[in-house]
Amino acid sequence: MNNDSHARVVAELLARQPEHQIGPSLARIQMLVELLGDPHRSAPVVHITGTNGKGSTAIMIDALLRAQGLRTGLYASPHLVDVTERICVDGRPITAEVFDDAWEQIKPFVEMVDAAQIDDLAMTFFEVLTGLAFSVFADAPVDVMVLEVGMGGSWDATNVADAAVAVVTPIAVDHTDYLGSTPAEIAVEKAGIIKPDSIAVLAGQTPDVARILIERAATVGAKVVAEGIDFNLLDRAPGVGGQVLRLEYAGGSVEDVLLPLYGMHMAHNAALAMAAVEALHGGRAIEPEVIVAGFGDVIAPARLERVRTSPPVVLDTAHNPAAVEATIEAAVEAFAFAPLIVVLGVMRDKDVAGILGALIEETDHLIVTQPPGARALPATELGELAQGLFGEDNVVVKTDLSDALEAAVAFADESGPTAGVLLLGSVALAGHARALLVTESADERATLPTVAVLDDDWDVPDILDVTRFGGRDWGSDA
Repeated sequence: MNNDSHARVVAELLARQPEHQIGPSLARIQMLVELLGDPHRSAPVVHITGTNGKGSTAIMIDALLRAQGLRTGLYASPHLVDVTERICVDGRPITAEVFDDAWEQIKPFVEMVDAAQIDDLAMTFFEVLTGLAFSVFADAPVDVMVLEVGMGGSWDATNVADAAVAVVTPIAVDHTDYLGSTPAEIAVEKAGIIKPDSIAVLAGQTPDVARILIERAATVGAKVVAEGIDFNLLDRAPGVGGQVLRLEYAGGSVEDVLLPLYGMHMAHNAALAMAAVEALHGGRAIEPEVIVAGFGDVIAPARLERVRTSPPVVLDTAHNPAAVEATIEAAVEAFAFAPLIVVLGVMRDKDVAGILGALIEETDHLIVTQPPGARALPATELGELAQGLFGEDNVVVKTDLSDALEAAVAFADESGPTAGVLLLGSVALAGHARALLVTESADERATLPTVAVLDDDWDVPDILDVTRFGGRDWGSDA
């Protein structure tokens, strides 16, 4: 792999309008896919939107489909470490070579769209990546595409595809600048992925949100499959390395399903994923052994992922109040850290007060830092806000993430064997931490088949080696 060449390609793409600044139009992506020969129509689509749980639900759907022997294309965002993570074939991110080659193939067509200056705007970063993903999936080829919405629904570039199954995870408040200030307003935008003659698979929602989604389905003639009516999480219990579920679905119920993820929210996401796969097959029940095998293979990086054991360090991508609340609840149940040391960094456009409020009850010691990038809220500003809620003695400010992690680990070391560290607040922060803490072998990656790389980034053991940073040797006790 030519790292310099790949870095140049990524830099070229990142120079475009960033994905958090959407251009509310499907015209550019529509023109691109038409020039490419409609690759977005090369396989059936399962499309996932919502506020929280989109990524993990998409990963679970992908795992269940692969357990049925189908070849899948998974498109998810944002990435943690490298942009190739966003485009997976058969459960594995494509190689940098495949990514770069795909860009070279579609680049002339992207430039044609750019030249058209639709709405006085060249194609955005996210629009280009979406077109690139469709091209990769058509070339593979895949049997099913699993697409996670980037932001919203109606105007998201992924919505150029007409989903056979539209999945809506719980809707809360996020991205208010673009989507609205209430869950109901946001639901109107997200309901746009529900298309004529599709099947809408809906997680449990508040009544006002549910009404909007059901009205959209009725308007376009889509069938509704709803949690609590058509499928259910019947029971769950903590288990070794995750939790054990009992699920109700079209085939009746299935017991003793090990899900290697933590928390009530992940259990509900699993039920939603199971219902989505059933819907794709016209409501035909999935064999219980497929459900068990599929969920058993689920790997979701930085979703309460333990990347160090002595003392334990856990990473999560939660970045809004509802997600942080669910993550804290799951962490308390799964790990019972005492004390719980939280490393927090957020973007300036998030509900910072709400995120801090969700942390107050369970957090014993807070270390604030900042994610990479211009959108990050400076650690000093976050520290001032946090000290007003937690008290000055309970908050430490460390602008550099390496210093923040070193301080958190040192405090955990001093606090005894039950102490643990939880990092959250931003996908970018979790990705930066993962890049620092998770060692990967470039030699192993280079020997993998062309369509499958970064395997050890996604299929990692519970106990990991970590790198030296911040002047501290993190050693082999990780």
